[in-house]
Amino acid sequence: MMAGAQGGEPRKAGPLTVAKAVFWSFLGIRRGQDHDADMVRITPVQAIIAGLIGAAIFVAVLVAVVRLVITSAAS
Repeated sequence: MMAGAQGGEPRKAGPLTVAKAVFWSFLGIRRGQDHDADMVRITPVQAIIAGLIGAAIFVAVLVAVVRLVITSAAS
């Protein structure tokens, strides 16, 4: 566990760390050690916001792919 500047308090996770944790969670592939470390560093608010952003990106990509397929099939 990494300690922050104030005593034994764990450091707050950065945006890239949260994004990586959410990405691997979407895939369902997580190492136990990484999961335990993320549980200490990532706040619930960070996880919820990153999850919503990740879900929105996922839906937008799906919509774009479907539109592309429909457009190319109609030609």
